[in-house]
Amino acid sequence: MSRSTNLDPEGYCPASDHPRWNQSVYFNFYDPAEKTGCFIRVGILENQRETNCWFAFFRDGKPLFTRINMNLPYTEKRIADGLEVAGIRITSLERLQRAKVEFEHQDFAVDLEWNEILPMQDAIDLTQNGEDDGFAKEIAHVHMEGTCAVTGTIRLRDGTVLNIDGKGFRDIAVGPRNWDFIRHYRLAWPIFDNGLSIVSTHGTSVDGQHAYIRMIGRDGRWTPVTKIEDRNIYEDDGMTLKGMDWKVTGADGETHAFTAKRLYVWTFPFDTYVLTEHMMEYTLEDGTKGYGLGECGFRFPWAGNGEDETA
Repeated sequence: MSRSTNLDPEGYCPASDHPRWNQSVYFNFYDPAEKTGCFIRVGILENQRETNCWFAFFRDGKPLFTRINMNLPYTEKRIADGLEVAGIRITSLERLQRAKVEFEHQDFAVDLEWNEILPMQDAIDLTQNGEDDGFAKEIAHVHMEGTCAVTGTIRLRDGTVLNIDGKGFRDIAVGPRNWDFIRHYRLAWPIFDNGLSIVSTHGTSVDGQHAYIRMIGRDGRWTPVTKIEDRNIYEDDGMTLKGMDWKVTGADGETHAFTAKRLYVWTFPFDTYVLTEHMMEYTLEDGTKGYGLGECGFRFPWAGNGEDETA
């Protein structure tokens, strides 16, 4: 049974005494016909009495609109009530199944819905690494992911309206968000055209321990992953992805090997950590295409990106 059954992850979740307690929502999508996508996150740090947000949209490899705000005032609202931060309004329309993101600005407007394809699942719980797992202790107690059909409109500065029909992930996290625990990590969240979706995250702690969040989705449900073999191909900066070459093995013994190339990258720095968020085009061994997030995170002072390490 998932630990998330005893709370309403879209409503208010009481904090522990961890100073970096976090409750957050995240959304992304990519529409290959429009070559358009986004990364959206709102994090609420209750014990620090702060809120932060990312709101980054792109088209054909270039930014469309970005609004990045850290250290905003605390809000008691959650998406079950209609969460509004820095002009971004996120509302749950149907619990854990449908959510709406709205934004209205003279230069940019968004009216988009995320509608469930694969249900929201607590990936930490399904990973089954136990309560001593690094992610479970220091990054989130509950980390729910689901895939969605994403539809609606985006209005550009010149009045052009983009009709969006894409796919994306959403996630909900509840628990600590202690980035100082993670030396570096890498993530692949592809949604393939054949219905296969993968959640694969590999983190390395400051003391060299390896932690994972991982599951495979298809046929309407999520199942466990037993092994991730992850090789990232970086640009010269060591922090930006050029490509990926990964293998993910499910509990059924089937291995899914895929490569990826970058379509877009955006950097989210904060204090002594940086996240690089990429939209990737993924390809399975049989040529099946997919799209989705490729993400890396790095703690400073710089301690490498993990390509010279083995799990």
